[in-house]
Order: sequence, then C-alpha cells, then structure tokens
Amino acid sequence: MSNPTRPAATVTPTRTGSRTRRQALALVGVAALLGASLPTWAQDFPQKGRSIRIVVGFTAGGGTDAQARAVAQKLGEVLDANVIVDNRPGASTMLSASEVARAAPDGYTLMYAPSSTLTQNPHTFAKVPYDPFKDFTPITVGGRGPLVLSMSTTVPANNVRELVAHIKTRPGQTSYASFGLGTSSHIYGEAFTRQTQIDSVHVPYKGGSDAAKDLIGGRIQYMFDSAPSAIIASQSGKVKILAIAASQRISALPDVPTFAEQGYSGLDLPSWLGFYGPANMPPAVLKKLNEALVKVLAMPDIVKFYRDGGYEAGGNSPQEFATLTQATYDQWGSMIRNLGLPKQ
Repeated sequence: MSNPTRPAATVTPTRTGSRTRRQALALVGVAALLGASLPTWAQDFPQKGRSIRIVVGFTAGGGTDAQARAVAQKLGEVLDANVIVDNRPGASTMLSASEVARAAPDGYTLMYAPSSTLTQNPHTFAKVPYDPFKDFTPITVGGRGPLVLSMSTTVPANNVRELVAHIKTRPGQTSYASFGLGTSSHIYGEAFTRQTQIDSVHVPYKGGSDAAKDLIGGRIQYMFDSAPSAIIASQSGKVKILAIAASQRISALPDVPTFAEQGYSGLDLPSWLGFYGPANMPPAVLKKLNEALVKVLAMPDIVKFYRDGGYEAGGNSPQEFATLTQATYDQWGSMIRNLGLPKQ
C-alpha cells in the first residue's frame, strides 16, 4: 500500500530574514543607480569649475617642471578646463608619487614623472610607499630624453676616452655628482666607473640644480645630467657635454656622440617622462585624457619646446605606455642587480 503524498512544507520568513532580504534589495538598487550614473559622470569629465592638478616631484623652474607647465597650458585649452602644476619635491619623487597613488581616481589628479619614479626607485630604495604597477594608471609617455655626460672645462679632456685617461692619472682625486643616492645619475655614474675601472669619488646632491651649480663652479669634475639641464649649464661656457647615454644622438646636440660611438656599451638604458593617474581610473576618463595629451604632445610648438630641451615629445596609448614602463623596470632592475648596489 503506497504512502499518502505529504503536503509541501511551508516556511514562514523570520523578521531577520525579511530584513536581510530588504537590505540586499536596497544594495542592489544603489549599485544599479551608481552603475547607471558612472558613464554620465565620465562623459562629463572634466566638470566645469574643477581644476585638473598635475603633480611634479621637483621644484619649480627645472626642466621637468617647465615641460609640465607647457603641456598643462595646452591641455587646459583642449579640455576647456583649468589645469595647474603642483610641485611636491622630495625623497627622489617618492613624495609626489605617493600622494598621487592615494588620490581619487577621477582624473583630476595626475602625475608627470621621470621613468626613475616607477622603474628605478623600487630597485634602489628599501622603503617605497607605492607599488609601481598596482597604484597607478599609465596614460601616455610625455617625452623621451637621455642623460648625458657633462664635464667641467677645468678638466683637460675633449671626449670620454680622454676623461678616463685623465682620471686614471689622478686616482681618488676626481669627483662626480649625482641627483642623490639611487637616482639614475648615480646608477649611470657607478656603471661608468665599473666599466672604465676608474677611481672617482661619488658626491650625492639633493637634486640636479645644486649639482649643476658645483659642476659649473668646478667643484666637481663630471656628472650624468638630464639633457635640458646640461644644455643650460653648457651655455655658461664652463661645462662641456661629452656623450649621450642613448642608442642614438639627439637633435638638440647633433655634434655630441653617444657612448657606443666612443667605444662604451651598456650606457643606453631608456629614459623618459610620463603621465600617470591613480589606479582604477574609469576607462572613459582615461580615454579622454590620453587623447587630449596625445593631441597636445603633437602640437608643433610643444614638439619644438621639447626638442629645444634635448627631448622628443611623446604620445602613445595607455597599453603601450604600460608595456614601456614594465620593460624599463626590468632593464634598470637588471643593471642595478649586476652592479650590486645596496638599497638605500
């Protein structure tokens, strides 16, 4: 005899279960509203009355600051917005970078930084207050420009080989400057010292401008400097530019040969400056900023401004710039490990 079919059990929702369901539905509603409003907000970027801030990790008046200000003016015209430059120097640009990493990813806080900020600092400093890949959104490369070897005219040399020969006759009596411990100028200086087997004294400064002053004054004998700074220093007549640390010559210094042309290899690592935002920027905002910056960097007067300073104006996609950042990070990391430089 078959058992009779039992009626389906019914469950009366508890007050707690009902409240949880209502909360869940409310959260779904809020998420839907936020999701619906985000594209409109992104499309309205930049909003009237809000300024876009470009943070620069150097003092006003230097080459990086000048480039940022030239681009900021044009970017403001393209976006019909107020674009300002905010100088936050210190700690080898780590102060400025950490501030941008903490900023809201809404497109109103950007960073214009040298490649060293994300590709060298993590290899040379024990405590870096940001992750070079997780904390930033690459927007576009701003300018490409190598470091150059500058020498005081108090040294009787006309090329790299003559400089090396002079130093070898005076072991321990020649000094070279850098922007600071762990900076690109220090790394290049150490690589040059190892390759040529010379005995030079490293004198770290707190920035390129102070080092350049002592180079002009003859208190130090040589340094690896940025092209714009070196060109300005050479105009004093007391500084001579001996070599370009790149794979080819630059238009601003057509008569200055590369290190490779003078028989020295391995001193041609990438050097550039670029625009970044905080991580997780909305795609629509990133697209608008990238297109605007690429447009500005292609303007003839901006191209000339960069070129006169020893740089080539950049402009590429966020994906291409992310790839460049990773590749440069790997190359500098390899050099620093090979040199055995301890983290500061």
